[in-house]
Amino acid sequence: MKKTIINLYKFFKHYWLFSAAFVALIAGIATYFSGQHTIALWIMGTVSILESLPLIKSMWEDIRIGTYGIDILALTAIISSVILREDFAAIVVVIMLTGGEALEDYAEKRSHAELDSLLKGSPQQAHVLRGRKVVDLAASEVRVSDRVIIKPGELVPVDAVIIEGSSSFNEASLTGESLPVSKGEGDQILSGSLNGEHSITAKAIHSAEDSQYQQIVHLVESAQASKAPFVRLADRYSIPFTIAAYIIAVSVWIISGHPLRFLEVIIVATPCPLLLAAPIALISGMSRSYKNGVIVKTGSALEKLAEAKTVIFDKTGTLTSGHLALDSVTAYSPYNKDEILTMAASCEQNSNHIIAEAIVKAAKGKGIKLAKIKGVSEVAGQGLVASYKSDQLLIGRIDFLSKRGIDVSKVKASDAKTMVLVAVNAKLAGALFLSDQIRKESKITIEELGKLGIKKTVMITGDNQATADSIARQVGIKTVYAETLPGEKLHALEDIKERPAVFVGDGVNDAPVLTGSDVGIALGARGSTAASESADIVILLDDLSKVSDAVQIAKKTFSIAKQSIVIGISLSLVLMLIFATGKFIPIYGAVLQEVVDVVVIFNALRAHNIKVNQLT
Repeated sequence: MKKTIINLYKFFKHYWLFSAAFVALIAGIATYFSGQHTIALWIMGTVSILESLPLIKSMWEDIRIGTYGIDILALTAIISSVILREDFAAIVVVIMLTGGEALEDYAEKRSHAELDSLLKGSPQQAHVLRGRKVVDLAASEVRVSDRVIIKPGELVPVDAVIIEGSSSFNEASLTGESLPVSKGEGDQILSGSLNGEHSITAKAIHSAEDSQYQQIVHLVESAQASKAPFVRLADRYSIPFTIAAYIIAVSVWIISGHPLRFLEVIIVATPCPLLLAAPIALISGMSRSYKNGVIVKTGSALEKLAEAKTVIFDKTGTLTSGHLALDSVTAYSPYNKDEILTMAASCEQNSNHIIAEAIVKAAKGKGIKLAKIKGVSEVAGQGLVASYKSDQLLIGRIDFLSKRGIDVSKVKASDAKTMVLVAVNAKLAGALFLSDQIRKESKITIEELGKLGIKKTVMITGDNQATADSIARQVGIKTVYAETLPGEKLHALEDIKERPAVFVGDGVNDAPVLTGSDVGIALGARGSTAASESADIVILLDDLSKVSDAVQIAKKTFSIAKQSIVIGISLSLVLMLIFATGKFIPIYGAVLQEVVDVVVIFNALRAHNIKVNQLT
């Protein structure tokens, strides 16, 4: 009970315009029933006019910049009520407006609660090893290569690699995954993840400012700071609604000859349903997106996403994983595939090159025991020369072997794959084919977008045409722009007629087209900071299917917003026709319009509970 009273006090203290109007109504009622009718009307009328001044100022500023809001109906109702001495009705309209704004603010705070919790939960402290001593520092003071001790129950202060120990880490605030992830020596841990049961030592690979958690915090702050043009959706309905309201009100006044009839109609035409439906639904939809691992920076981005006709994808790191993996092995007699893989992986095991890492990973994945090879010499960018047992090995590109007199004619190269050849004692022994693996969710995401009404999917990439065409066929994309530089991607974007167009990418080279598209979506979990900052929407998880999830949420959010507006308009029109009969006094209309507002607000709040894949 005490907590409820405190919350009510804070509510009235924060929303002082609403509080003042509410107090004026209570004082007016008390004074009226004590027999002081004139004083009661004077109190309510004065407060109504005073609280109309901010509304008049706002309308004047809109007119000066050439825009015309729909507050004119509410202002007309307030002024008309005061002139006709219907001060009870006037103060109720004021309460309706200020109370609506208070409810909108409540909806915004509720919707942003998850974002605020992220800001409050950022890592603050780190235990850093300096020599043999452990020094407690602010997370912002940790330098790259510092050794950091992370105890059970503590947040990881910076992105790091475990160098001693193992533990489980809760990454829910970063990835949305509720189950802890087990990690050991050599594994990367992200700032903001929560250490589980064991103390570990890790080497910092980024400063706090460049770490994953702070990048997300910056995105959240950007989302909170941006102000979306929420009323744009309502503008489509506001002009005809306003004209209809004035036509009905003036017609009734002229026919009856009583100005009170004008007020009786106009008071149930106040535009709160139009003003509140869109922003509350949009803010709730943005919050729903965040809960699903997607940060939407502006309401206009959500609106454009809901209306999108084309989705354009980058290839590497977006439709594909961005990491090479062994695709197949070819062996020539007398060798078998495992022997080829063993020789190649044994020679490549000490290399940091991405091709070498992929070959070694494939061998370990098959349980192959690698041999220790000495005297390996590397020709930068070409290949390796090594002695394996009693044999001389050459491992590398096709031109590396052919320049050394190896017959490579039996090998069939593929533009869509990376090829590594293995020669033993100057004879071709086998070939390994590697490729950038298509994400398992890419094809399903393209199919889901089609079901959601996306008319066209496109791929734009800097890769060669053969590779691009191969990937596009596998995921179900028909339109491909290949071998494009970052600037050329913008020109390709201009060729697309089906708009709005959404671009999905993850790299620094995608930043220009992310900015230039109608809606830019960045895969921010593994992508570059430049891409995330240039995008309108950022996906926090390394999961392409979140693109179709975001489209679903956007479409459902705007469906709810439109539904709320139509409900509000329909109820207001019905009330206008009822009150045009002159059988009900204005105060009843003001109270009923408040009921309409509450219906609209709670319907719009349904966007906060949207369930993905249950949007029909």
